[in-house]
Amino acid sequence: MDHEKLVAVMREAALAAGQVIMEIYEADDFDVKLKSDNSPVTEADEKADALISDRLRAAFPDVVLITEEQADSHELTANQFLIVDPLDGTKEFIKRRGDFTVNIALVEDGVPVRGIVYAPAKGRLFYTTADGVSVEEAGPFDPKVPGRLDPIGVSAPDNAALRVVASKSHRDQATDDYINKYAHADLKSAGSSLKFCLVATGEADIYPRLGRTMEWDTAAGDAVLRGAGGAMVRFEDHVTFDYGKPGFANGFFIAYGPGVELKQP
Repeated sequence: MDHEKLVAVMREAALAAGQVIMEIYEADDFDVKLKSDNSPVTEADEKADALISDRLRAAFPDVVLITEEQADSHELTANQFLIVDPLDGTKEFIKRRGDFTVNIALVEDGVPVRGIVYAPAKGRLFYTTADGVSVEEAGPFDPKVPGRLDPIGVSAPDNAALRVVASKSHRDQATDDYINKYAHADLKSAGSSLKFCLVATGEADIYPRLGRTMEWDTAAGDAVLRGAGGAMVRFEDHVTFDYGKPGFANGFFIAYGPGVELKQP
């Protein structure tokens, strides 16, 4: 895989998808449908998915492509694949809360090695460079020419006063009970894969998720977090998270910066 080319294509595709998404987001109204699992999908999801898919297939025709809107049509047998969530945080999009992202990642041998997370309504763009280091690009964003790139990295945590970030739309009592095992000074809510990026930039120390997610929800944010020195592990045993699982379903997980003293379930 040519990582220089990959990063350039992912970046242009994410920015273009973000533009399409924002045009619909800023419209007076848009249609919302329910998928077979009762999760919502909008015109923005579908248009962003088609745009990103077309660009990735044109640039990397021999690489398997998995997207949220097309996953049912794939039986994964490859150890290298691209995985896309064209609009992560559809509920935040529908509620016009701004915490939604475009996510594209490359997975090799179960590990998300490159990824991009773009939050168009927030004006924040995070990605791994060709050498695997995570950066945040300063806007405004030119599709062809990257702006200033600021390296990002996880913080050195204070285990007596941790900063926790949790889901905005999927918090439950089990999550709160686990969070309360920690001495935390700050608890913030955020939508979509932005939570990974807040840990990656050092704005939070730990993100526990005790709920249903899919691999396309997490791969890009996981890649950004790993490139910033962080980690993502399974909730139940703290084993490193892997990708390419049958059905692409994730178990519970914890994303965090090294130095956080993880608690048992």
